[in-house]
Amino acid sequence: MIQLRTILNVADNSGARKLQCFHVMGGSYRRYAFLGDTVVCSVREATPHAAIKKGEVVKAVVVRVRKESRRKDGSHIRFDDNAVCVLDENGDPRGTRVFGPVARELRARNYLKIVSLAPEVI
Repeated sequence: MIQLRTILNVADNSGARKLQCFHVMGGSYRRYAFLGDTVVCSVREATPHAAIKKGEVVKAVVVRVRKESRRKDGSHIRFDDNAVCVLDENGDPRGTRVFGPVARELRARNYLKIVSLAPEVI
């Protein structure tokens, strides 16, 4: 459950390390983002000499959330952290590698490039 001012880890090698969410895409009063949702964030930490700088505004897709999520088969999925992958203007990932597991819900949202780069899909 991602909301305004949530600090998010970055699960790719785009150069950003921590992001702060300031808008959930999908409506002017939408409050929470879950797995596979797009958020607009501000870069709070970045690696030195990276393409993404601190203070930059980026779009990102949520790949892991701590709040448990119920699936159609009745099972629940929960991760250890809140993590996102940074997107470019076309909706493709800016990084070339994805670290850690990602949720299967990304496949239904057509983020197939992120799913293929991930070491594990849960």
